[in-house]
Amino acid sequence: MNRILGREEAATLIESLKAQGKKVVFTNGCFDILHVGHLRYLEQAREQGDFLVVGVNSDASVKRLKGPTRPINSELDRAEMLAGLKAVDYTVIFTEDTPVEIIEELKPSIHVKGGDYKKEDLPETEVVERNGGEVRILMLVDGKSTTNVVNKILEK
Repeated sequence: MNRILGREEAATLIESLKAQGKKVVFTNGCFDILHVGHLRYLEQAREQGDFLVVGVNSDASVKRLKGPTRPINSELDRAEMLAGLKAVDYTVIFTEDTPVEIIEELKPSIHVKGGDYKKEDLPETEVVERNGGEVRILMLVDGKSTTNVVNKILEK
């Protein structure tokens, strides 16, 4: 079975899993260059429920969010790398700059973000809670970021 889903396919799958009493966890991000911080975060996310679905920002949205030199890796490569991790059950690519619209479509049981976020500051909190879901903030993995990796590569 393909672990990179389209939006409609992901929504149907999540609805089916929830109907079976499963807790579906959703998180999202650019995940441009995978590093141990991502791995630890995704493992924590997976522990919050029965299935983990990861929303991957499209190339166009990464460029808008991170600047003209990003992403380093294409959206399909990033989605495939994530889908290959043991902690991740499925990935889905979204084109918007925030996950509000895809969360509205998918209606996960739990939405998680890293410790560098506050629940009350997330634009998606309202839509998660309105659809009966819960927002959880996980511990931040200090010092591990794609920006740090890129900066280290660029050091001379």
